[in-house]
Amino acid sequence: MLLLSLKSLIALGLVAVLLMGISATARDAYPNKTITMIVPFAAGGSTDVIGRIIAAGLTTELGQPVVVDNRAGAGGSLGTAAIAKAVPDGYTIGVGTASTLAINPATYKNLPFDVLTDLSPIGTIAAVPNIMSINPTVKANTMAEFIALARHEPDKLSYASPGYGSVGHLLGEQFKIATKTTILHVPYRGMGPALSDAISGQVQVIFDNLPTSLELVKSGKLRALGLSGTKRVDALPDVPTFGELGLEDINWLAFFGLIAPKDTPAPIVKRLNEALVRVLAMPDMRAKLAAQQAIVVGNSPEAFKADIERELARMKRAVTTAKIELN
Repeated sequence: MLLLSLKSLIALGLVAVLLMGISATARDAYPNKTITMIVPFAAGGSTDVIGRIIAAGLTTELGQPVVVDNRAGAGGSLGTAAIAKAVPDGYTIGVGTASTLAINPATYKNLPFDVLTDLSPIGTIAAVPNIMSINPTVKANTMAEFIALARHEPDKLSYASPGYGSVGHLLGEQFKIATKTTILHVPYRGMGPALSDAISGQVQVIFDNLPTSLELVKSGKLRALGLSGTKRVDALPDVPTFGELGLEDINWLAFFGLIAPKDTPAPIVKRLNEALVRVLAMPDMRAKLAAQQAIVVGNSPEAFKADIERELARMKRAVTTAKIELN
């Protein structure tokens, strides 16, 4: 019996070693099929634009298609929940933003996920300035003139955002507090429709990431009054920073990064991070991101996690000050 037990144990051990070898080989072979990248906003917004640039780069770097899947709704929370609940095998990843990883968790009481425990950070892609623009029919050419108009006509002006808990929403509320103005918030299902109504004049003001508003401003369809950053951007040299205008509370940048579901194997997270860093080092990728006014980052999963924790704490303070609370 003892001999049989030993033989059984040896056989089981050999099987275990064999299975471990197969598992390791499977990890080494990653990826061997299409990867889905969930973008938690509608097509046309800055998250979508940057996500598609990175998806194209990862397709080349990983040797497998990386397909964008837009899942808009609830200021990005619906798509982020889909990422968090996906099978953690590396074949569903997503784009996380200042909205989905910091503002929403600070704003919504009952999110179906915890950004600090239900997601695996892969790496920060880039950060972009935010911009405040108005419809050209608004009788204001400068920030000072707009603030004076808003104070003279309280509740008559409205601002568009891509949804509750979005960057645009928080910026709008912070702006109202900083300038002592009252402007109606009109949430949309994504930045595309919000921009459309801002251009048509259905709403007078919009707070956005610079990439998606840039060409609209340059073409005269929108009039920019200010943007965030430590200096003016080359593409809009006449537009002052919020810091120059004395609006430091809204003078912050929006970040974008790659995330995966929790429990995604560390070797796969490492593989994706290394691929992302290499993509961000490609001259053509950097040029495409620069054209979107994006400041390339490309850090480690640990550094990205630290960024998320820091921004979440800062947004919680901002949300408390603005008294924003959503269910």
